[in-house]
Formats: sequence, C-alpha cells, structure tokens
Amino acid sequence: MSAAWLLERMREFEDRAAVVWRDRTVTYRDLTRLVDTCDQELAAAGVGSGDVATLEGDYSPASCALFLALARRRAILVPLTPSVAAHREEFLDIAEVQVTTTIDDADRRQITRRRTAPTNPLMRQLIERGEPGLVLFSSGSTGASKAALHDLTRLLDKFQVRRQQKCTLTFLLLDHIGGINTLLYTFANGGTVVTVAGRDADSVCRAIAQHHVQILPTSPTFLNLLLMSGAHRRYDASSLELVTYGTEPMPASTLARVHEAWPHVKLQQTYGLSELGILRSKSRSSDSLWVKVGGEGYETKVVDGTLWVRARSAMLGYLNAPSPFDADGWMNTEDQVEVDGEWMRILGRRSELINVGGQKVYPAEVESVLLQIDGVEDATVHGAPNPITGQIVVARLTLAKPEDLSGLKRRVRAFCATRLAPFKVPIGIEIATHDQHTARFKRVRA
Repeated sequence: MSAAWLLERMREFEDRAAVVWRDRTVTYRDLTRLVDTCDQELAAAGVGSGDVATLEGDYSPASCALFLALARRRAILVPLTPSVAAHREEFLDIAEVQVTTTIDDADRRQITRRRTAPTNPLMRQLIERGEPGLVLFSSGSTGASKAALHDLTRLLDKFQVRRQQKCTLTFLLLDHIGGINTLLYTFANGGTVVTVAGRDADSVCRAIAQHHVQILPTSPTFLNLLLMSGAHRRYDASSLELVTYGTEPMPASTLARVHEAWPHVKLQQTYGLSELGILRSKSRSSDSLWVKVGGEGYETKVVDGTLWVRARSAMLGYLNAPSPFDADGWMNTEDQVEVDGEWMRILGRRSELINVGGQKVYPAEVESVLLQIDGVEDATVHGAPNPITGQIVVARLTLAKPEDLSGLKRRVRAFCATRLAPFKVPIGIEIATHDQHTARFKRVRA
C-alpha cells in the first residue's frame, strides 16, 4: 500500500494549511502538487523502489514533499539533520546510501547518486519485498549510534485511523521518531505543521502566538530552558491546548512549574523508541508523572521493574548491531518503572542508575531537587566511582551567574539535605561550562 492512501487523503483537504514555513502558508493542494513535482525529479534521476536515499533538511515544504515522494516510490529513507553533520559520512556508510537528496536554505532540491549497493541482509529482505523503508539513527548518548531499519508501511498503518485536526509545532527533529510521528499524524488528519527557524524559547513561543499553535511536542529539558528564559511570559499562548513531553524522564519540579505557567494547557507524557515507534499514552493528570502507555498494535509488561514492549510496528532490526528482541518479539527497553495498577512512573534508564552502597539513585529525582535551587538554570546528575560506596552522586550545574564553587557546594548540600535521603545528596558538585543537552534537547549526563 505504501504512502498512496496518505496522499489520497491529503488531497481531500485542498485549501487547508498544511505547512507554515517562514511565515508562509502552503496548502494541501500546493503540497501534493509539490510531491508530484518531486516524484518527477526522482524519476528523472532514476530513483525508484529499493533505492536507499537520504533526506537532508528540516521541515520545509520541499523536505515534506520529498519524504512523501520517496515513500510513494518505495525508496528507503534515511533522514539526516544538521545536528548529525559530524557523523554524516559514517551514517551514509552504515545505511549503504545510494542517493543523497538535500534541501538548501532556499528550499531547492539536489539529487546525487553514490556508487554503492546495499548488502545488509535486513536491507536486502526489505528491498526484495518492494516495501518503502526508514532508517533512524539513535542519538548515541549511551554509546555508538545504532541504525534502526523500519518497514515504513507498518509505521504508516496506524495513521489510517482518523483523529483530531490540529495545528502543531514541529519541534522534534525530522530524523527523530517523535518528529516523524508528528508529521505523519498531522498530515493524515488534515492539520497544520508550523515550522520554526530556531528551536530557542523565543522562536518557539513567538510561533505559538503568531500561528495559533495548539500542540507543542517537546522535551523536559527544553521546557525547563523555556521557563528559565521567561519567554512564556512575553508571548500569548492562549491557543495552546496540549504540550506533550518525552525522550527523557521529566523532573517533578519542572512539570509543576510548567503546569503553573500554563494552567490552561493539558500536559501529557509520551513514550516511544526509535526501535518501536510512539505508543499512545495518557497521563493521570497534567501535574502527574504517572502514565498509561500502549494502544493499538502495542503490548507492554513489567519484569523486575523493567518495561518490556512488543509492537506491530517494531523495526526489522539494527543494521549495525544485534537484534534487541527476544524469540517472542519483546524488547527490553531498559527503562525502570514503578507500577500502580494500570499506571506506571518512568524512573530512568538502567544504564544511568547510580548505586551508592547498594542503594539505588535515579538521576531525574535528584535533578528535580537541584532545579529548585535559586540561581540553578540546569542540572545533570551522574555517578562517579568511589572505593567505599562503589559510586557517589555527582551534580553538574548550569548557573544563572558566576558563583564561588566552595560556597555553591555548601548551599547545594544544605538544600538537598532537607529534601533527599543522605545517600542521594550530591557529594561531587561541578559548574558546567557548556550546554548540558544535545541538539535534540535531551540531557547529557556522562
């Protein structure tokens, strides 16, 4: 079926706004015509079924059209954004890319052939089936990036169910499973995607006010930066109905502050992985970290405090690593959770757990307390080796203004001592000299 059904549905919306790019509105009629133009350009370049092709750009009209045209031609898409520029050549080799499609700042397309041919067995199987594919690279925050190969038809399938027609800001990047989920959901329901030139707090809040954005999908790290900037007070956010947050655990203190800043907005935790797609979710309330995840095509279970997921839309496998699925198709997400009936609270990745003398410390809990300290704009927590306790808790703080380290240590420890168990209080305290997040606004704790 490929992407044919999606394009046919998009033609139903004709004069509705599909994409707002640089404050210019592109209708669904304009966009589907651009898809046809891109399709002709791809055909002229000999790009067809089974070709592995990059899509290098952001959410411009041409990028959106090329995504749909490549899917219609049953190519295997490899979205890349400037955030991974340092790894571009490595990623091209891992995915065995045959065609590069790039979009410049003026939204012009360039299609270039590479002398290579796919040899990976998983890739060959997908090509032989004649289905469109999608390759997503992990952020590599806990090691080397892994390349997840998806059957794009399976990912598209869940969007056939008609849902709400909303105006959504495309914050999560185009090479992120959450960003692709946003794009496909919006187009499948005749909504509008609003793009931003920069993902700073002022640009995002200005776009919300100017284009009456209803949904903002983002990360806890960005929401904290937004609050610290004060941009939410400088722009009208009355149109905003829903903020979804995921990619990392949300500090309770940040959630409380967002809820206070935007009391009219529903706050909803999301859950997804590059390997599995985005699960449907429901938060217990806007100020709660308890969430239900699952929905059509997904099964979940908790084994010894760890979340496992089985998904109909799961990837076919990694191109450069062993399969993470067991014999029955379940994947150990490595996310540690607490369970309360049908609700769960996500504590953090097992790999980030700090063991202090046999006691478990989850970074997000300590970070939530640190973010309440006056003058602390951002905080990350990690473990460091210790000969007596095995590990100690180390906090790295981003400060609003310079401060003497010895005085900061006394102030931080005194604050934490009344709010955390003694083994959770940071022993090591460092002052950050650079941003503590990736280009995807995900905390870097290492």
